[in-house]
Amino acid sequence: MRILSADLGDESMNPIDLLEELVVANEWAFDRSSEHEMVVETTGRWCDYRMFFIWREDLSALYFTCVFDTRVPEDKRPAITELICLANEKLWLGHFDVSSDDRLPMFRHTILTRGWQTLAPELLEDMVDIALAECERFYPALQFVVWAGHTPGDAIASAMMDTVGEA
Repeated sequence: MRILSADLGDESMNPIDLLEELVVANEWAFDRSSEHEMVVETTGRWCDYRMFFIWREDLSALYFTCVFDTRVPEDKRPAITELICLANEKLWLGHFDVSSDDRLPMFRHTILTRGWQTLAPELLEDMVDIALAECERFYPALQFVVWAGHTPGDAIASAMMDTVGEA
């Protein structure tokens, strides 16, 4: 499905409208809580994810979060913090984080669009694809630390190695 580009100079169009088209095309469950916010739920290979999209017109910024459906136990927080630092070193876009309130791991990214005349739908598709791929890649490392007791260094080395082909 081809999505039309958003004219950012036109106040009636915003990136959330384009993202809604992408979400509908993928048959993901979503809720449009306001004109500038949307929550999307999808199932990955390892867990469920909840994606939050917020468009801030005043900043010309699209904020995006992909939250894992798991909590980090309080006693594992220091090890997971180290693991996240190691994982973030390997990322080109976005970063991993753990919320301080509910200990939910997440991937976050913001796109600044000031000065852009249009927003290409491919950019939004890539943002979502990259986030989900990185979350799927990172999740085993998270589990290795939380449930298997591996060190963050060992977990990141084994879970995030690039493989070639299929066995």
